[in-house]
Amino acid sequence: MASSSLLVHRVCYIALFFTFCFAADPFVNFELEYSYITASPLGVPQQVVAVNGKFPGPILNVTTNYNVVVDVKNKLDEDLLVTWSGIQMRRTSWQDGVLGTNCPIPKGGWNFTYQFQVKDQIGSFFYAPSVNMQRAAGGFGSFIVTNRNIIPIPFSPPDGDIVIIIGDWYTRSHKTLRKDLDDGKQLGMPDGVLINGKGPYRYNTTLVPDGIDHETINVDPGKTYRVRVHNVGVSTCLNFRIQNHNLLLVETEGYYTSQQNYTSVDIHVGQSYTFLVTMDQNASSDYYIVASSRFVNQTIWQKVTGVGILHYSNSKGKAAGSLPDPPNDVYDTSYALNQAMSIRQNVSASGARPNPQGSFHYGQINVTDFYLLKSVPPVSIDGKLRATFNGISFKNPVTPIRLADLYYVKGDYKLDFPTKPMNRPPKVDTSIINATYKGFIEIVLQNNDTVVQSFHMDGYSFFVVGMGFGEWTENNRGSYNRWDAISRSTTQVFPGGWTAVLVSLDNVGVWNLRAENLDRWYLGQETYMRIINPEDHSNKTEMPVPDNALYCGALASMQKQQKVSSATTLFGSSELFFTLLLVLSAVISLVS
Repeated sequence: MASSSLLVHRVCYIALFFTFCFAADPFVNFELEYSYITASPLGVPQQVVAVNGKFPGPILNVTTNYNVVVDVKNKLDEDLLVTWSGIQMRRTSWQDGVLGTNCPIPKGGWNFTYQFQVKDQIGSFFYAPSVNMQRAAGGFGSFIVTNRNIIPIPFSPPDGDIVIIIGDWYTRSHKTLRKDLDDGKQLGMPDGVLINGKGPYRYNTTLVPDGIDHETINVDPGKTYRVRVHNVGVSTCLNFRIQNHNLLLVETEGYYTSQQNYTSVDIHVGQSYTFLVTMDQNASSDYYIVASSRFVNQTIWQKVTGVGILHYSNSKGKAAGSLPDPPNDVYDTSYALNQAMSIRQNVSASGARPNPQGSFHYGQINVTDFYLLKSVPPVSIDGKLRATFNGISFKNPVTPIRLADLYYVKGDYKLDFPTKPMNRPPKVDTSIINATYKGFIEIVLQNNDTVVQSFHMDGYSFFVVGMGFGEWTENNRGSYNRWDAISRSTTQVFPGGWTAVLVSLDNVGVWNLRAENLDRWYLGQETYMRIINPEDHSNKTEMPVPDNALYCGALASMQKQQKVSSATTLFGSSELFFTLLLVLSAVISLVS
Protein backbone atom coordinates (compact mmCIF):
# COMPACT_ATOMS: atom_id res chain seq x y z
CA MET A 1 0.00 0.00 0.00
CA ALA A 2 2.84 2.37 0.86
CA SER A 3 4.53 1.77 -2.50
CA SER A 4 1.21 2.37 -4.31
CA SER A 5 0.76 5.70 -2.54
CA LEU A 6 4.32 6.67 -3.44
CA LEU A 7 3.71 5.75 -7.08
CA VAL A 8 0.57 7.88 -7.21
CA HIS A 9 2.51 10.75 -5.65
CA ARG A 10 5.28 10.40 -8.21
CA VAL A 11 2.81 10.17 -11.09
CA CYS A 12 1.22 13.40 -9.95
CA TYR A 13 4.64 14.95 -9.56
CA ILE A 14 5.60 13.97 -13.11
CA ALA A 15 2.58 15.93 -14.35
CA LEU A 16 4.53 18.92 -13.03
CA PHE A 17 2.24 21.79 -13.83
CA PHE A 18 -0.92 20.16 -12.46
CA THR A 19 -1.79 21.18 -8.94
CA PHE A 20 -4.22 18.29 -8.53
CA CYS A 21 -4.91 14.86 -10.04
CA PHE A 22 -8.39 13.60 -10.91
CA ALA A 23 -8.04 10.08 -12.25
CA ALA A 24 -11.70 9.70 -13.09
CA ASP A 25 -12.18 12.95 -15.00
CA PRO A 26 -10.63 13.50 -18.46
CA PHE A 27 -8.23 16.29 -19.35
CA VAL A 28 -8.63 18.59 -22.33
CA ASN A 29 -5.86 20.88 -23.55
CA PHE A 30 -6.01 24.13 -25.53
CA GLU A 31 -3.31 26.51 -26.72
CA LEU A 32 -4.26 30.16 -27.18
CA GLU A 33 -1.81 32.62 -28.69
CA TYR A 34 -2.72 36.28 -28.29
CA SER A 35 -1.38 38.61 -30.97
CA TYR A 36 -2.34 41.62 -33.07
CA ILE A 37 -3.70 41.40 -36.58
CA THR A 38 -5.15 44.01 -38.91
CA ALA A 39 -8.86 43.79 -39.64
CA SER A 40 -11.55 46.10 -41.03
CA PRO A 41 -14.82 45.03 -39.39
CA LEU A 42 -16.42 48.44 -40.05
CA GLY A 43 -14.53 49.16 -43.26
CA VAL A 44 -11.67 50.95 -41.50
CA PRO A 45 -8.36 49.07 -41.13
CA GLN A 46 -7.43 48.78 -37.46
CA GLN A 47 -5.39 46.68 -35.08
CA VAL A 48 -7.41 44.00 -33.27
CA VAL A 49 -6.50 41.35 -30.71
CA ALA A 50 -6.61 37.90 -32.30
CA VAL A 51 -6.50 34.47 -30.68
CA ASN A 52 -4.64 31.89 -32.73
CA GLY A 53 -4.84 34.37 -35.58
CA LYS A 54 -8.65 34.53 -35.42
CA PHE A 55 -11.01 37.35 -34.55
CA PRO A 56 -13.06 36.40 -32.57
CA GLY A 57 -11.06 33.58 -31.02
CA PRO A 58 -11.81 29.86 -31.34
CA ILE A 59 -14.71 28.17 -29.55
CA LEU A 60 -13.53 26.14 -26.55
CA ASN A 61 -15.85 23.17 -26.08
CA VAL A 62 -15.54 20.97 -23.00
CA THR A 63 -17.73 18.60 -20.97
CA THR A 64 -18.91 18.88 -17.39
CA ASN A 65 -16.20 17.96 -14.83
CA TYR A 66 -13.40 17.96 -17.42
CA ASN A 67 -10.02 19.17 -16.22
CA VAL A 68 -9.20 22.06 -18.54
CA VAL A 69 -5.61 23.06 -19.37
CA VAL A 70 -5.30 26.29 -21.38
CA ASP A 71 -1.85 27.49 -22.31
CA VAL A 72 -2.02 31.22 -23.07
CA LYS A 73 0.92 32.83 -24.87
CA ASN A 74 1.14 36.62 -24.82
CA LYS A 75 2.55 38.10 -28.03
CA LEU A 76 0.97 41.51 -27.39
CA ASP A 77 3.06 44.57 -26.55
CA GLU A 78 1.54 44.84 -23.07
CA ASP A 79 0.70 42.57 -20.16
CA LEU A 80 -2.28 40.21 -20.48
CA LEU A 81 -4.72 38.27 -18.32
CA VAL A 82 -7.56 36.09 -19.57
CA THR A 83 -10.68 35.60 -17.48
CA TRP A 84 -13.39 32.97 -17.92
CA SER A 85 -16.70 34.72 -17.41
CA GLY A 86 -19.12 32.51 -15.46
CA ILE A 87 -16.71 29.60 -14.89
CA GLN A 88 -16.74 29.20 -11.13
CA MET A 89 -13.15 28.00 -10.62
CA ARG A 90 -14.20 25.97 -7.59
CA ARG A 91 -11.61 26.28 -4.81
CA THR A 92 -9.03 27.86 -7.11
CA SER A 93 -9.32 31.61 -7.58
CA TRP A 94 -5.66 31.34 -8.64
CA GLN A 95 -6.99 30.62 -12.15
CA ASP A 96 -9.55 33.43 -12.33
CA GLY A 97 -7.47 35.76 -14.49
CA VAL A 98 -8.03 39.18 -12.88
CA LEU A 99 -5.46 41.51 -11.33
CA GLY A 100 -6.62 41.03 -7.74
CA THR A 101 -5.85 37.31 -7.91
CA ASN A 102 -3.20 36.89 -10.62
CA CYS A 103 -0.01 38.59 -11.68
CA PRO A 104 -0.34 39.46 -15.37
CA ILE A 105 1.35 37.46 -18.11
CA PRO A 106 4.26 39.68 -19.18
CA LYS A 107 4.54 40.86 -22.75
CA GLY A 108 7.20 39.58 -25.08
CA GLY A 109 6.13 35.98 -25.63
CA TRP A 110 5.58 34.85 -22.04
CA ASN A 111 2.97 32.22 -21.37
CA PHE A 112 0.86 31.02 -18.48
CA THR A 113 -0.98 27.70 -18.28
CA TYR A 114 -4.41 27.92 -16.69
CA GLN A 115 -5.53 24.68 -14.98
CA PHE A 116 -9.08 24.30 -13.70
CA GLN A 117 -11.99 21.89 -13.56
CA VAL A 118 -15.45 22.82 -14.86
CA LYS A 119 -16.91 21.20 -11.78
CA ASP A 120 -20.67 20.63 -11.87
CA GLN A 121 -21.23 23.25 -14.57
CA ILE A 122 -23.01 23.29 -17.91
CA GLY A 123 -23.87 26.12 -20.28
CA SER A 124 -22.74 29.02 -22.40
CA PHE A 125 -19.86 31.23 -21.28
CA PHE A 126 -17.02 33.22 -22.84
CA TYR A 127 -13.37 34.05 -22.25
CA ALA A 128 -11.83 37.51 -22.71
CA PRO A 129 -8.91 39.71 -21.65
CA SER A 130 -9.47 41.39 -18.28
CA VAL A 131 -6.87 44.19 -18.28
CA ASN A 132 -5.99 47.36 -20.15
CA MET A 133 -9.35 47.65 -21.99
CA GLN A 134 -8.09 44.89 -24.31
CA ARG A 135 -11.57 43.36 -24.66
CA ALA A 136 -12.51 46.48 -26.63
CA ALA A 137 -10.05 45.24 -29.29
CA GLY A 138 -11.00 41.56 -29.26
CA GLY A 139 -9.33 38.57 -27.64
CA PHE A 140 -12.67 36.98 -26.79
CA GLY A 141 -14.33 33.71 -27.72
CA SER A 142 -17.07 31.32 -26.68
CA PHE A 143 -16.52 28.78 -23.89
CA ILE A 144 -19.12 25.98 -23.96
CA VAL A 145 -19.62 23.34 -21.26
CA THR A 146 -21.78 20.46 -22.49
CA ASN A 147 -23.65 17.89 -20.42
CA ARG A 148 -22.31 14.44 -19.74
CA ASN A 149 -24.19 11.93 -21.87
CA ILE A 150 -25.84 10.34 -18.84
CA ILE A 151 -27.54 13.62 -17.85
CA PRO A 152 -30.68 14.46 -19.85
CA ILE A 153 -31.25 17.94 -21.24
CA PRO A 154 -34.73 19.48 -20.80
CA PHE A 155 -35.46 19.68 -24.54
CA SER A 156 -35.10 17.53 -27.63
CA PRO A 157 -31.50 17.37 -28.87
CA PRO A 158 -31.05 20.17 -31.43
CA ASP A 159 -29.87 19.56 -34.97
CA GLY A 160 -26.92 21.90 -34.66
CA ASP A 161 -25.10 24.43 -32.50
CA ILE A 162 -24.57 28.09 -33.49
CA VAL A 163 -22.48 30.68 -31.63
CA ILE A 164 -23.19 34.38 -32.13
CA ILE A 165 -20.91 36.94 -30.48
CA ILE A 166 -22.27 40.49 -30.46
CA GLY A 167 -20.93 43.75 -29.09
CA ASP A 168 -20.58 47.46 -29.68
CA TRP A 169 -17.35 48.45 -31.43
CA TYR A 170 -15.06 51.46 -31.78
CA THR A 171 -12.68 52.05 -34.66
CA ARG A 172 -10.38 53.78 -32.16
CA SER A 173 -7.87 51.37 -30.65
CA HIS A 174 -8.24 50.10 -27.09
CA LYS A 175 -5.16 52.13 -26.20
CA THR A 176 -6.79 55.30 -27.50
CA LEU A 177 -10.01 54.49 -25.62
CA ARG A 178 -7.92 53.99 -22.50
CA LYS A 179 -6.16 57.32 -22.98
CA ASP A 180 -9.49 59.08 -23.49
CA LEU A 181 -10.66 57.78 -20.12
CA ASP A 182 -7.34 58.71 -18.51
CA ASP A 183 -7.78 62.23 -19.91
CA GLY A 184 -11.20 62.53 -18.28
CA LYS A 185 -13.26 62.04 -21.44
CA GLN A 186 -16.29 59.83 -22.03
CA LEU A 187 -15.96 57.18 -24.74
CA GLY A 188 -18.92 58.55 -26.69
CA MET A 189 -21.07 56.71 -29.16
CA PRO A 190 -19.63 53.48 -30.63
CA ASP A 191 -18.96 53.29 -34.35
CA GLY A 192 -21.06 50.17 -34.84
CA VAL A 193 -22.04 46.74 -33.60
CA LEU A 194 -20.27 43.57 -34.69
CA ILE A 195 -21.72 40.09 -35.14
CA ASN A 196 -19.01 37.42 -34.94
CA GLY A 197 -16.37 40.05 -35.59
CA LYS A 198 -18.02 41.38 -38.75
CA GLY A 199 -19.85 44.55 -39.60
CA PRO A 200 -23.44 45.03 -40.77
CA TYR A 201 -25.02 43.60 -43.88
CA ARG A 202 -25.79 46.48 -46.25
CA TYR A 203 -29.51 46.65 -45.53
CA ASN A 204 -29.43 50.44 -46.00
CA THR A 205 -27.13 52.07 -48.56
CA THR A 206 -27.06 55.36 -46.64
CA LEU A 207 -26.23 54.00 -43.19
CA VAL A 208 -23.95 51.14 -44.25
CA PRO A 209 -21.06 51.84 -46.64
CA ASP A 210 -20.18 49.38 -49.38
CA GLY A 211 -17.43 46.81 -48.96
CA ILE A 212 -18.10 45.70 -45.35
CA ASP A 213 -17.97 41.96 -44.74
CA HIS A 214 -21.01 40.64 -42.85
CA GLU A 215 -21.79 37.40 -41.04
CA THR A 216 -23.90 34.73 -42.77
CA ILE A 217 -25.24 31.75 -40.83
CA ASN A 218 -26.28 28.80 -42.97
CA VAL A 219 -29.17 26.58 -41.84
CA ASP A 220 -31.44 23.88 -43.24
CA PRO A 221 -35.23 24.24 -43.34
CA GLY A 222 -37.21 22.43 -40.69
CA LYS A 223 -34.28 21.93 -38.35
CA THR A 224 -33.90 23.33 -34.83
CA TYR A 225 -30.63 24.88 -33.72
CA ARG A 226 -29.22 25.77 -30.33
CA VAL A 227 -28.14 29.41 -30.72
CA ARG A 228 -25.74 30.73 -28.09
CA VAL A 229 -25.43 34.54 -27.93
CA HIS A 230 -22.78 36.47 -25.96
CA ASN A 231 -22.58 40.25 -25.58
CA VAL A 232 -18.85 40.92 -25.19
CA GLY A 233 -19.08 44.63 -26.02
CA VAL A 234 -17.81 47.72 -24.25
CA SER A 235 -20.91 49.26 -22.68
CA THR A 236 -24.04 49.01 -24.86
CA CYS A 237 -27.08 46.87 -24.14
CA LEU A 238 -28.19 45.21 -27.36
CA ASN A 239 -31.60 43.94 -28.41
CA PHE A 240 -31.15 40.63 -30.24
CA ARG A 241 -33.72 39.29 -32.73
CA ILE A 242 -34.00 37.13 -35.85
CA GLN A 243 -36.52 38.25 -38.43
CA ASN A 244 -39.75 36.16 -38.39
CA HIS A 245 -38.27 33.60 -35.98
CA ASN A 246 -39.13 32.87 -32.37
CA LEU A 247 -36.38 32.67 -29.78
CA LEU A 248 -37.16 29.90 -27.29
CA LEU A 249 -35.01 30.73 -24.27
CA VAL A 250 -33.62 27.57 -22.61
CA GLU A 251 -30.43 28.53 -20.74
CA THR A 252 -28.45 31.48 -19.47
CA GLU A 253 -24.95 31.41 -18.00
CA GLY A 254 -25.08 27.85 -16.81
CA TYR A 255 -28.69 27.36 -15.74
CA TYR A 256 -31.70 26.10 -17.65
CA THR A 257 -34.61 28.50 -17.78
CA SER A 258 -38.34 27.94 -17.88
CA GLN A 259 -38.92 27.79 -21.63
CA GLN A 260 -40.52 30.90 -23.09
CA ASN A 261 -40.74 32.29 -26.60
CA TYR A 262 -39.51 35.81 -27.26
CA THR A 263 -39.49 37.84 -30.45
CA SER A 264 -36.46 39.73 -29.14
CA VAL A 265 -34.32 39.74 -26.00
CA ASP A 266 -32.24 42.50 -24.42
CA ILE A 267 -28.73 41.15 -23.86
CA HIS A 268 -26.61 43.33 -21.60
CA VAL A 269 -22.83 43.62 -21.61
CA GLY A 270 -21.25 40.42 -20.32
CA GLN A 271 -24.41 38.32 -20.56
CA SER A 272 -24.88 35.01 -22.39
CA TYR A 273 -28.13 33.38 -23.52
CA THR A 274 -29.04 30.13 -25.29
CA PHE A 275 -32.11 29.89 -27.53
CA LEU A 276 -33.68 27.13 -29.57
CA VAL A 277 -34.57 28.47 -33.01
CA THR A 278 -36.60 26.39 -35.44
CA MET A 279 -36.19 27.11 -39.15
CA ASP A 280 -39.92 27.07 -39.91
CA GLN A 281 -40.20 29.86 -42.49
CA ASN A 282 -40.79 29.46 -46.22
CA ALA A 283 -37.37 30.75 -47.28
CA SER A 284 -38.77 33.15 -49.86
CA SER A 285 -35.64 35.14 -48.97
CA ASP A 286 -32.86 35.29 -46.39
CA TYR A 287 -33.65 36.71 -42.95
CA TYR A 288 -32.01 39.45 -40.91
CA ILE A 289 -30.17 38.77 -37.66
CA VAL A 290 -30.14 42.05 -35.71
CA ALA A 291 -28.38 43.39 -32.62
CA SER A 292 -29.38 47.02 -32.05
CA SER A 293 -28.65 49.48 -29.25
CA ARG A 294 -31.11 50.04 -26.41
CA PHE A 295 -31.94 52.97 -24.08
CA VAL A 296 -30.32 55.56 -26.36
CA ASN A 297 -31.53 58.09 -28.94
CA GLN A 298 -32.16 55.94 -32.01
CA THR A 299 -32.07 58.90 -34.38
CA ILE A 300 -28.46 59.51 -33.39
CA TRP A 301 -27.51 55.88 -32.77
CA GLN A 302 -29.16 54.42 -35.88
CA LYS A 303 -25.86 53.34 -37.38
CA VAL A 304 -24.96 51.45 -34.20
CA THR A 305 -26.73 48.32 -35.38
CA GLY A 306 -25.32 44.89 -36.11
CA VAL A 307 -26.93 43.02 -39.00
CA GLY A 308 -26.16 39.50 -40.12
CA ILE A 309 -27.93 37.08 -42.45
CA LEU A 310 -29.72 33.83 -41.70
CA HIS A 311 -29.51 31.85 -44.94
CA TYR A 312 -31.73 28.81 -45.55
CA SER A 313 -30.17 26.23 -47.85
CA ASN A 314 -33.26 26.59 -50.08
CA SER A 315 -33.46 30.37 -49.90
CA LYS A 316 -34.84 32.05 -53.00
CA GLY A 317 -33.22 35.44 -52.63
CA LYS A 318 -31.39 38.00 -50.53
CA ALA A 319 -32.85 39.75 -47.51
CA ALA A 320 -34.31 43.14 -48.35
CA GLY A 321 -36.45 45.86 -46.83
CA SER A 322 -36.62 47.21 -43.29
CA LEU A 323 -35.12 45.51 -40.29
CA PRO A 324 -37.51 43.77 -37.87
CA ASP A 325 -38.77 46.23 -35.28
CA PRO A 326 -37.16 46.53 -31.86
CA PRO A 327 -39.35 46.89 -28.73
CA ASN A 328 -41.72 49.83 -29.21
CA ASP A 329 -40.08 52.41 -26.93
CA VAL A 330 -36.32 52.22 -26.59
CA TYR A 331 -36.57 54.22 -23.34
CA ASP A 332 -39.28 51.99 -21.85
CA THR A 333 -37.26 50.46 -19.04
CA SER A 334 -40.40 48.99 -17.46
CA TYR A 335 -40.76 46.71 -20.52
CA ALA A 336 -37.12 45.70 -20.17
CA LEU A 337 -37.49 45.12 -16.44
CA ASN A 338 -40.57 42.96 -16.94
CA GLN A 339 -38.74 40.92 -19.55
CA ALA A 340 -35.77 40.47 -17.22
CA MET A 341 -37.96 39.27 -14.36
CA SER A 342 -39.85 36.91 -16.69
CA ILE A 343 -36.66 34.86 -17.05
CA ARG A 344 -37.12 32.14 -14.45
CA GLN A 345 -35.17 29.05 -13.54
CA ASN A 346 -36.34 25.63 -14.69
CA VAL A 347 -36.47 24.13 -11.20
CA SER A 348 -37.43 20.66 -12.43
CA ALA A 349 -34.59 20.22 -14.93
CA SER A 350 -31.33 18.50 -14.13
CA GLY A 351 -28.30 20.74 -14.40
CA ALA A 352 -24.81 19.24 -14.38
CA ARG A 353 -25.98 16.58 -11.92
CA PRO A 354 -29.01 14.27 -12.17
CA ASN A 355 -31.10 16.23 -9.69
CA PRO A 356 -33.41 19.22 -10.17
CA GLN A 357 -31.72 22.63 -10.28
CA GLY A 358 -34.40 24.00 -7.99
CA SER A 359 -33.76 21.58 -5.13
CA PHE A 360 -31.67 24.25 -3.40
CA HIS A 361 -34.33 26.28 -1.55
CA TYR A 362 -32.52 29.61 -1.39
CA GLY A 363 -35.66 31.51 -0.33
CA GLN A 364 -35.73 29.70 3.02
CA ILE A 365 -32.15 30.53 4.05
CA ASN A 366 -31.47 33.28 6.57
CA VAL A 367 -29.33 36.12 5.25
CA THR A 368 -26.12 36.51 7.27
CA ASP A 369 -24.58 39.52 5.51
CA PHE A 370 -25.97 42.49 3.61
CA TYR A 371 -24.24 44.91 1.23
CA LEU A 372 -25.74 47.81 -0.67
CA LEU A 373 -23.40 48.78 -3.54
CA LYS A 374 -24.25 52.18 -4.96
CA SER A 375 -22.85 53.50 -8.23
CA VAL A 376 -23.01 57.11 -9.43
CA PRO A 377 -21.71 58.85 -12.56
CA PRO A 378 -17.90 58.99 -12.70
CA VAL A 379 -16.41 61.75 -10.55
CA SER A 380 -13.08 63.51 -10.33
CA ILE A 381 -10.85 62.21 -7.52
CA ASP A 382 -7.46 63.87 -7.14
CA GLY A 383 -7.87 65.32 -10.63
CA LYS A 384 -8.64 61.97 -12.31
CA LEU A 385 -11.95 60.63 -13.60
CA ARG A 386 -12.97 57.65 -11.46
CA ALA A 387 -15.97 55.32 -11.06
CA THR A 388 -17.01 54.05 -7.65
CA PHE A 389 -18.96 51.59 -5.53
CA ASN A 390 -20.03 53.20 -2.24
CA GLY A 391 -17.70 56.12 -2.86
CA ILE A 392 -14.61 53.91 -3.28
CA SER A 393 -12.79 53.65 -6.59
CA PHE A 394 -10.78 50.45 -6.53
CA LYS A 395 -7.04 50.52 -7.02
CA ASN A 396 -5.55 47.14 -7.87
CA PRO A 397 -3.00 45.92 -5.32
CA VAL A 398 0.63 45.73 -6.31
CA THR A 399 0.70 42.15 -5.06
CA PRO A 400 -2.39 40.00 -5.76
CA ILE A 401 -4.49 39.57 -2.63
CA ARG A 402 -4.19 35.85 -1.92
CA LEU A 403 -0.47 35.80 -2.72
CA ALA A 404 -0.06 38.67 -0.27
CA ASP A 405 -1.85 36.54 2.34
CA LEU A 406 0.31 33.47 1.84
CA TYR A 407 3.61 35.35 1.85
CA TYR A 408 2.65 37.79 4.62
CA VAL A 409 2.85 40.90 2.47
CA LYS A 410 1.28 43.59 4.63
CA GLY A 411 -0.55 46.73 3.63
CA ASP A 412 -1.50 45.91 0.03
CA TYR A 413 -5.23 45.86 0.75
CA LYS A 414 -7.78 46.58 3.48
CA LEU A 415 -10.69 44.45 4.73
CA ASP A 416 -12.88 47.47 5.36
CA PHE A 417 -15.23 47.80 2.40
CA PRO A 418 -18.36 49.59 3.69
CA THR A 419 -21.67 47.71 3.76
CA LYS A 420 -23.47 50.82 2.47
CA PRO A 421 -22.59 54.24 0.99
CA MET A 422 -20.71 56.43 3.45
CA ASN A 423 -21.31 60.14 4.00
CA ARG A 424 -17.82 61.20 2.95
CA PRO A 425 -15.95 62.36 -0.16
CA PRO A 426 -15.15 59.62 -2.71
CA LYS A 427 -11.64 58.19 -2.60
CA VAL A 428 -9.31 55.77 -4.37
CA ASP A 429 -8.52 52.76 -2.21
CA THR A 430 -7.78 49.04 -2.21
CA SER A 431 -10.67 48.12 0.03
CA ILE A 432 -12.28 44.68 -0.21
CA ILE A 433 -15.11 42.74 1.45
CA ASN A 434 -14.22 40.39 4.30
CA ALA A 435 -16.95 37.88 3.49
CA THR A 436 -18.05 34.97 5.69
CA TYR A 437 -17.34 31.45 4.49
CA LYS A 438 -20.63 29.55 4.15
CA GLY A 439 -22.50 32.77 4.76
CA PHE A 440 -25.60 33.67 2.77
CA ILE A 441 -25.22 37.19 1.44
CA GLU A 442 -27.72 39.68 0.04
CA ILE A 443 -26.29 42.30 -2.31
CA VAL A 444 -28.41 45.20 -3.51
CA LEU A 445 -27.00 47.06 -6.51
CA GLN A 446 -28.24 50.65 -6.53
CA ASN A 447 -27.57 52.33 -9.88
CA ASN A 448 -27.67 56.10 -9.56
CA ASP A 449 -25.59 56.41 -12.72
CA THR A 450 -27.13 57.59 -16.01
CA VAL A 451 -26.48 54.34 -17.96
CA VAL A 452 -27.56 50.73 -17.71
CA GLN A 453 -24.93 48.82 -15.77
CA SER A 454 -23.98 45.16 -15.92
CA PHE A 455 -22.77 43.66 -12.64
CA HIS A 456 -20.65 40.50 -12.54
CA MET A 457 -19.45 38.22 -9.75
CA ASP A 458 -16.54 35.83 -10.28
CA GLY A 459 -16.48 32.43 -8.60
CA TYR A 460 -20.25 32.18 -8.20
CA SER A 461 -23.70 32.36 -9.64
CA PHE A 462 -26.26 34.41 -7.75
CA PHE A 463 -30.06 34.37 -7.63
CA VAL A 464 -31.53 37.52 -9.23
CA VAL A 465 -34.44 37.90 -6.83
CA GLY A 466 -35.63 41.45 -7.50
CA MET A 467 -35.45 44.57 -9.64
CA GLY A 468 -37.13 47.94 -9.35
CA PHE A 469 -36.84 51.69 -9.80
CA GLY A 470 -36.06 54.39 -7.28
CA GLU A 471 -34.06 53.96 -4.09
CA TRP A 472 -34.10 50.46 -2.63
CA THR A 473 -35.68 50.12 0.82
CA GLU A 474 -36.18 47.14 3.10
CA ASN A 475 -39.85 47.10 2.04
CA ASN A 476 -38.70 45.95 -1.41
CA ARG A 477 -37.83 42.56 0.04
CA GLY A 478 -41.54 41.79 -0.04
CA SER A 479 -41.38 41.69 -3.85
CA TYR A 480 -38.45 39.24 -4.04
CA ASN A 481 -38.85 36.01 -6.01
CA ARG A 482 -37.96 33.37 -3.42
CA TRP A 483 -38.72 30.25 -5.47
CA ASP A 484 -37.53 30.20 -9.08
CA ALA A 485 -35.33 33.28 -9.61
CA ILE A 486 -32.77 32.73 -12.34
CA SER A 487 -29.25 31.91 -11.18
CA ARG A 488 -26.53 33.60 -13.22
CA SER A 489 -23.24 35.48 -12.89
CA THR A 490 -24.07 38.76 -14.70
CA THR A 491 -27.15 40.91 -14.19
CA GLN A 492 -28.33 44.31 -15.36
CA VAL A 493 -29.11 47.30 -13.14
CA PHE A 494 -31.22 49.98 -14.80
CA PRO A 495 -30.37 53.67 -14.31
CA GLY A 496 -32.28 55.08 -11.38
CA GLY A 497 -33.04 51.56 -10.22
CA TRP A 498 -31.84 48.62 -8.20
CA THR A 499 -31.26 44.87 -8.52
CA ALA A 500 -31.08 42.46 -5.59
CA VAL A 501 -29.15 39.16 -5.63
CA LEU A 502 -28.66 36.35 -3.11
CA VAL A 503 -25.65 34.04 -3.04
CA SER A 504 -24.34 31.24 -0.84
CA LEU A 505 -20.64 31.79 -0.15
CA ASP A 506 -19.29 28.24 -0.31
CA ASN A 507 -16.36 28.80 -2.69
CA VAL A 508 -13.16 29.71 -0.87
CA GLY A 509 -10.88 32.26 -2.53
CA VAL A 510 -10.73 35.91 -3.53
CA TRP A 511 -13.44 36.82 -6.02
CA ASN A 512 -13.95 39.90 -8.14
CA LEU A 513 -17.17 41.95 -8.08
CA ARG A 514 -17.30 44.42 -10.95
CA ALA A 515 -19.15 46.48 -13.47
CA GLU A 516 -18.90 44.65 -16.80
CA ASN A 517 -19.19 47.98 -18.66
CA LEU A 518 -15.54 48.33 -19.68
CA ASP A 519 -15.31 52.07 -19.10
CA ARG A 520 -16.71 51.85 -15.56
CA TRP A 521 -14.58 48.79 -14.78
CA TYR A 522 -11.42 50.51 -16.03
CA LEU A 523 -12.23 53.60 -13.95
CA GLY A 524 -12.39 51.58 -10.75
CA GLN A 525 -15.95 50.31 -10.27
CA GLU A 526 -15.05 46.99 -8.69
CA THR A 527 -13.99 45.32 -5.48
CA TYR A 528 -13.28 41.78 -4.22
CA MET A 529 -14.73 39.33 -1.72
CA ARG A 530 -12.15 37.53 0.39
CA ILE A 531 -13.65 34.21 1.53
CA ILE A 532 -11.43 32.11 3.76
CA ASN A 533 -12.30 29.02 5.77
CA PRO A 534 -10.82 29.75 9.22
CA GLU A 535 -10.96 26.07 10.18
CA ASP A 536 -9.10 24.79 7.14
CA HIS A 537 -5.56 24.02 8.25
CA SER A 538 -4.83 21.41 5.59
CA ASN A 539 -5.98 23.15 2.37
CA LYS A 540 -9.01 20.92 1.85
CA THR A 541 -11.32 23.77 0.86
CA GLU A 542 -8.81 25.72 -1.24
CA MET A 543 -6.28 24.53 -3.78
CA PRO A 544 -2.66 25.43 -3.02
CA VAL A 545 -0.91 28.10 -5.03
CA PRO A 546 -0.07 26.49 -8.41
CA ASP A 547 3.50 25.54 -9.19
CA ASN A 548 3.49 27.77 -12.26
CA ALA A 549 2.17 30.88 -10.47
CA LEU A 550 3.53 34.19 -11.71
CA TYR A 551 4.96 36.59 -9.13
CA CYS A 552 4.94 40.38 -9.11
CA GLY A 553 4.83 43.36 -6.77
CA ALA A 554 6.52 42.65 -3.44
CA LEU A 555 7.13 39.07 -4.60
CA ALA A 556 8.67 39.92 -7.98
CA SER A 557 12.04 38.49 -6.93
CA MET A 558 10.44 35.02 -6.71
CA GLN A 559 9.62 34.99 -10.42
CA LYS A 560 11.99 32.85 -12.45
CA GLN A 561 12.81 33.55 -16.05
CA GLN A 562 10.51 31.48 -18.23
CA LYS A 563 12.22 28.75 -20.19
CA VAL A 564 9.34 26.75 -21.66
CA SER A 565 6.70 28.25 -23.90
CA SER A 566 3.89 25.78 -23.31
CA ALA A 567 2.72 22.63 -21.58
CA THR A 568 3.04 20.62 -24.78
CA THR A 569 6.56 21.90 -25.39
CA LEU A 570 7.44 20.41 -22.01
CA PHE A 571 6.57 16.95 -23.35
CA GLY A 572 7.71 17.46 -26.93
CA SER A 573 4.37 17.31 -28.75
CA SER A 574 0.66 17.48 -28.10
CA GLU A 575 0.30 13.79 -29.11
CA LEU A 576 2.90 12.73 -26.54
CA PHE A 577 1.32 15.04 -23.98
CA PHE A 578 -2.11 13.43 -24.29
CA THR A 579 -0.64 9.94 -24.44
CA LEU A 580 1.19 10.59 -21.18
CA LEU A 581 -2.00 11.89 -19.58
CA LEU A 582 -3.85 8.71 -20.57
CA VAL A 583 -1.02 6.56 -19.18
CA LEU A 584 -0.98 8.56 -15.95
CA SER A 585 -4.74 8.22 -15.53
CA ALA A 586 -4.55 4.49 -16.17
CA VAL A 587 -1.72 4.02 -13.67
CA ILE A 588 -3.54 6.01 -11.00
CA SER A 589 -6.70 3.97 -11.57
CA LEU A 590 -4.76 0.73 -11.17
CA VAL A 591 -3.01 1.68 -7.93
CA SER A 592 -5.86 3.52 -6.24
